Amino acid sequence: MKFITFIPSPVLTPYIKTFAISESEEEKTYKVLPDTGLVIGFQYKGKLSHISNEQQIELSKSGLTGLHDSYRVFKNVADTGTVLVYFNEGGANKFFKQPIHELFRESISLDNFMLRSELLLIEEQLYAAATDDKKIKVVEDFLISRMRPVAQDNLVLTALALIHKSKGNIKIKDLLAQLHISQSPLEKRFRQVVGTSPKKFAGIIRFKHTIKNYNPQNSLTNLGYEAGFYDQAHFIKEFKQFTGETPEAFFSPE
Repeated sequence: MKFITFIPSPVLTPYIKTFAISESEEEKTYKVLPDTGLVIGFQYKGKLSHISNEQQIELSKSGLTGLHDSYRVFKNVADTGTVLVYFNEGGANKFFKQPIHELFRESISLDNFMLRSELLLIEEQLYAAATDDKKIKVVEDFLISRMRPVAQDNLVLTALALIHKSKGNIKIKDLLAQLHISQSPLEKRFRQVVGTSPKKFAGIIRFKHTIKNYNPQNSLTNLGYEAGFYDQAHFIKEFKQFTGETPEAFFSPE
């Protein structure tokens, strides 16, 4: 298994968190937990499928995946290689004019956002690129060519900062009060830029923080309380939706 990350060029840094080259010589099934930014995948060899309800759904060679609030399971065939683009929160809005929230829980071919002839050219360039650096350069050039003259939404940026500061454990009414705005306009602007509602985004942040800061010396009951759950059954149910496992199973040493 090969997984190498690359820092974006300065012009893309405000919008792209990182690039990655992922290659697997063997067939593999794996789980991906929810994250806070959209992802583009360009497969330059092999095939990748999404497994849902015991069905295997082959993904497009080049596709854009929106935010998810639950784990996903993928399977690649042997000798699969992919260039991955991990966007910053709200970063994809700079490159795609379509409302980002329409991609929530979806993985859609890039055919839906550009001419097929343009996409075929990029796929051919990736196939011909002899090194990882050249593959990243192809993708960077593609993204730079798609940059739109749209300003960042400062209200949404402030909302993101407040959600992060609270570790995702913030009530929407408190968020609205701090932003001095009503729920409907915030929801609309947040969903268009980030890809989901403030409430669902806060839930993703809460569970990411819970997993990142897990301490085996701390009880799972306390972990649920610290995450803002006063009902252990509710905590276990939502944790299982997020990871596919109970907290006890997820944190158990292998």
